[in-house]
Amino acid sequence: MTKLFSEFSIKDVKLKNRIAVPPMVIGLAEDGYVTSGNIERYRELAKGGAGLIIQEATCVNIDGRLMEKQLGIWKDEQIEGLKEIVNAVHEEGSKIFIQIHHAGVTSISENPICPSAYEYKGPFRTVIGREMTIEDIKSIQKDFIEAAARAYKAGYDGIELHGCHGYLISQFLNKNVNKRTDEYGINPEKFVLEIINGIRKVTPHEFVVGIRLAGFEPALEDGLHYAKILDANGIDFLDVSFGFASEQIVNIAEGYKYAHTVFAAEKIKEVVAVPVFAVNSIKSPAIAEAILNETKVDIIDIGRGVLINPNWANDAKEGKDTGACLSCAKCKYFGQSQVCPGKVLFDRNKEQSS
Repeated sequence: MTKLFSEFSIKDVKLKNRIAVPPMVIGLAEDGYVTSGNIERYRELAKGGAGLIIQEATCVNIDGRLMEKQLGIWKDEQIEGLKEIVNAVHEEGSKIFIQIHHAGVTSISENPICPSAYEYKGPFRTVIGREMTIEDIKSIQKDFIEAAARAYKAGYDGIELHGCHGYLISQFLNKNVNKRTDEYGINPEKFVLEIINGIRKVTPHEFVVGIRLAGFEPALEDGLHYAKILDANGIDFLDVSFGFASEQIVNIAEGYKYAHTVFAAEKIKEVVAVPVFAVNSIKSPAIAEAILNETKVDIIDIGRGVLINPNWANDAKEGKDTGACLSCAKCKYFGQSQVCPGKVLFDRNKEQSS
């Protein structure tokens, strides 16, 4: 695991290895505020040995939440609790970025917003998002900028804008969703570029500002286009994932042996200079090492692996069994972790070996 455990720097943030825990919303917050459960979760993840932890989607606006128990960063009063997460992670020797987020039309708001009117058929309801006015756009941009300033005050090493998975920034970037005819439709990246420029004005130069970007938004050519624009406009890293799931076109090379998101990350890395992260179905340290060497991406996100085994990075470094997600048709971890087959199997094997 030579490359996986080599040091890597993003700006002035020095990581002890190339393993990142990506943002995964668990739902432990109370009214947007940090709870002891949040703090202990991140302490446990940091103890696991990853060089970087990216805190789960933390909402910039109470109306932009994807769930009731989502963490928030829309009030100054939330800073103190967030500081406790930062301190817990730093005490264990890892760095931490925070992902800041607005769900847009996919939010739980009674009157969700969207770049243009859009019918969203979600798992629990079908809604038509209200087209955002220019005043709405400026207000939400301000929310993102103020959230980033709070993140800096809380001590985070950087932020990750949530620009994929069908949430608000993703909705702007996807031409199948964003049908605006003004400047935010003709040049949809304008929405996020103005947020980035605003963040730069309220945080110091060394503060890391990256984005989780869809490789297919809706097609790979669009993902490449936006990646190049963001690279040219000073983004510090690109964490490549999937886009608006029902509005993306996934075309990858025939016989490609890794996930489509890894394919997108590989292609994006070919056209940008900034660090690129790869994610999805990276089930073993050997696969992680191979992807780093074969695709030239810089960081590997280990998500489901750390849900099953929070000590994944340490175990990988020591050559121990790290466990593996069993890719259930419907993930059985979230909301019912006691029956996650992969976790049950790993815990049983660990108990037997001890």
